[in-house]
Amino acid sequence: MSTINSQNEQITEQFFTTNDIGKVFSWDAVLEIHKTRNGIYQKNGQLISLLTDFGKINECYPDFHGETTDTIFYTGAGKRGNQKLDIWNKALHNAIKTELTVPLFCKLRVNQWQFLGFWQVCDAEYIFEPQSRRNIWSFVLKKNDLQEF
Repeated sequence: MSTINSQNEQITEQFFTTNDIGKVFSWDAVLEIHKTRNGIYQKNGQLISLLTDFGKINECYPDFHGETTDTIFYTGAGKRGNQKLDIWNKALHNAIKTELTVPLFCKLRVNQWQFLGFWQVCDAEYIFEPQSRRNIWSFVLKKNDLQEF
């Protein structure tokens, strides 16, 4: 069973629901949940929310869908060199254990962020990424659109 931490639950109930999935929001609206420009927002080691652009704007984070759009392979933190198990990547790892569900937003263009719903981090693998010739963390996200909290 997945959970939303109390901070996410309170914010999400106030700003984003499953009815908002697919809608486009300004950065100011996203900022109500995601308090940083980093793709991974964590607080005290706990994952709060995620950003992506599927590598269309920032090529060093080439996130992509799996066999269906209900699975995303999400690239961990770190733009250059081999990625480390830093506080951001540890927060994603911790979310696997806690089965935490978090909101995910996709940048479409400047000041346009599409709400992709609620996602759970299910797995992680440290892999060699041939295009950038470095080791990266690849996290498996599964869509988990909760109907109520």
